[in-house]
Amino acid sequence: MTSQLWGRAFVRGELREDALIVIDDGQIVDVRDPVRRPTNAEPVPGVILPGFIDVHVHGGAGADFMDGTDEAVAAVTEFHARNGTTMLAATTLSSSREDLRAAVRAIARNTRRPRAAEICAIHLEGPYISLHRAGAQDVASIRPADIHEMAALIDEAPELHWMMTIAPEIDGARGLIEHFRDLVLFSIGHTAADYGEAVNAIEWGARHFTHLFNAMTGLNHREPGVVGAALASAHATAELIADGIHVHPAVLRIAALMLPKRIALVTDAVRACGMPEGSYKLYGHDISVARGAARLADGTLAGSTLTMQRAVQNMVELAGLPLEMVVPLATEVPARIVGARERKGKIAAGFDADIVVVTEKFEVERVLVRGEKIE
Repeated sequence: MTSQLWGRAFVRGELREDALIVIDDGQIVDVRDPVRRPTNAEPVPGVILPGFIDVHVHGGAGADFMDGTDEAVAAVTEFHARNGTTMLAATTLSSSREDLRAAVRAIARNTRRPRAAEICAIHLEGPYISLHRAGAQDVASIRPADIHEMAALIDEAPELHWMMTIAPEIDGARGLIEHFRDLVLFSIGHTAADYGEAVNAIEWGARHFTHLFNAMTGLNHREPGVVGAALASAHATAELIADGIHVHPAVLRIAALMLPKRIALVTDAVRACGMPEGSYKLYGHDISVARGAARLADGTLAGSTLTMQRAVQNMVELAGLPLEMVVPLATEVPARIVGARERKGKIAAGFDADIVVVTEKFEVERVLVRGEKIE
């Protein structure tokens, strides 16, 4: 069935008035602007954007991918779809071998569900990370890099894109990165590495940084740290949690300006996202949510309650960046990271009809996933 949307849209890197978007069988088949509205085209108030893509999300609506059930995967992907995310990388945590494999299997069974964000990738955030920069991860589950465990996990979902957050200074990290660098996007994170160790990891094959500034060595003019390695890199991409809590708005702005087209906005959302303030579980930890922040009892941040819609809004309203600059950070850049740049992240002919319509106040008015309206 063919449908046509007409209005203000983000097309070819710009916000364009009077754009006509033609959708057929879940794909965008034509985009033209500016044109007069055809009589059979629906006028769309607000702004028509490509669907948001989140490469680091753990949960929402009371569920977490680590629950390892079909019901949990459905709850998370449906919730984030309602908030503008049309594709995501289901993200796990440091856990036992058995729990990690169960989570991966549940994710692999549910990559395309009706009325839900598509799962394009699995992001393993741990267990091969630093004990000293574990954040809210389960310290007892952190272990040395294991090629055999990694291979067994990939075998559970070989059709998906794979990402892994890894601390380059831990035992076995170099061997793991060099062995799987053509199959896995390795991301430097949860690490106590210095600048040199981070640069070495990039030379081994790492190409990404997990939640830049958080759970890593910071930037100092004499000790550049992992943050310095990210900012000095020529091609690596990096995540930002734009909730205004994990990273100061001024630093959000600086990072986006320093790494144009290489920042991916992420939520790092946990099961408390979309839920009332109170107490929740994050794998083996108790966390509490108050004033929008999820924390352990000692105050350590434990993921976020952010949605991609809010991340885009914060980059505009808190960081002071133009919407035209922010939209690619939630669409084109993450599409490139997960190997979907030829079908996701743009409103263009031949791309999937993944669309989010937002109001001037950034409220989500409508979401389409491959042309299907999300209720």
